[in-house]
Amino acid sequence: MDESRYLLVTADDFGIGPKTSRGILDLAAQQVLTSTVLLVNSPHAAECVSLWRRAGEQLELGWHPCLTLDRPILPATRVPSLVDESGRFLPLGGFLKQYLRGRIVRAEVEAELRAQFDRFIDLVGYPPANVNAHHHVHIFGLVGDALRAVLDDVTPRPFVRRVTEPVRTLFGVRGARVKRVVLSRVGKQAAAAQHTAGLPGTDWLIGITDPPFVRDPDFFVNWLRRAPGRFIELTCHPGHLDETIDGRDGSLTDGQLHRRERELELLGHPRFAAAVRQAGFVPVTAARLAELRLGSAAPRRLVRQAG
Repeated sequence: MDESRYLLVTADDFGIGPKTSRGILDLAAQQVLTSTVLLVNSPHAAECVSLWRRAGEQLELGWHPCLTLDRPILPATRVPSLVDESGRFLPLGGFLKQYLRGRIVRAEVEAELRAQFDRFIDLVGYPPANVNAHHHVHIFGLVGDALRAVLDDVTPRPFVRRVTEPVRTLFGVRGARVKRVVLSRVGKQAAAAQHTAGLPGTDWLIGITDPPFVRDPDFFVNWLRRAPGRFIELTCHPGHLDETIDGRDGSLTDGQLHRRERELELLGHPRFAAAVRQAGFVPVTAARLAELRLGSAAPRRLVRQAG
C-alpha cells in the first residue's frame, strides 16, 4: 500500500505582473514549485504566458479565477453587481460587503467565470489541471456553485483548492490566525461540495499568512514540520519586486509587494527543499495529485455536453 506523502506547491498570481511572473519561473527552474495559476483577466496575462512558453513550459500552469482585481473579461454592463463605477472589479472588502448583503448575482458570476475559463483555453491551449480563486472567493456559496458549473464538463476532473487547515497548524504556526480560522470554517463546507461534485483536492491547505510573518527564516519550514495528512497543498506568493502591482494588489507601503520578494528568497533557499524532504513529502503537480486521488490518468481535454 502506498503510504507516500504528497505536496503540491502552488504559486498564486501568475500573470499579475511581469516581474512577479519571472520570479515564479525562476523558482520553477530550481524545481521548487510544482504548479502556478494564471490570472487571465490581468492586463499582463498574455505577456506572461509568452514568458512561460519561452521558459519551456516547465511549470504546470493552472487557472486563478478572479472577481476582485482589475477588470472583468465581459463588458462591465453584463456584470454590474461585480464592478464599481469605473467598470473594475470591486476590491475584496467591497465584494464581501455586496455578497453579505445578497447583492452579488450568481448568473453574472457564472457568466464571468465562463468567460475567464474560455480565455484560459485561448491563452494556454487546454483546460487547467489546477484551479483556485484569487482571494479564495470560491469558498463562498454562490461563487463555488458557479465555478463548479463551469468545471462540470471538464475531464479529467481538475484539482480545486480546498481551503481547510488542520488545528495543528492553526495553533502551531503564527500569523493571520483569525483570517485562517474564518477561511477554514467557511472552506470546510465548500470542500464538502467539491468532493460531492467529484473535484479532487488535498487533505489540507497550508501557507496562508500576512506580510510581517514571512520575515521568519523558518516560515515555510514551520508549516512543513507541522502539517499532518498525506495530500497537502502549500500556497505561496513569490515574485521579484513588481511596480505594476502597486495600487492593484497591495502597495509599496503595506508590505504586500515586498512579501513576494521575501517568499521568493525563502522558497529558493536550500532550507526549504531540505524541509520538504525531512517532512517525507513527494512534490507533485495538481494533475498528478488528481490522478492519485481519483485513479485517472487520461489526457487533459474539454468535453462539452451534447446539445
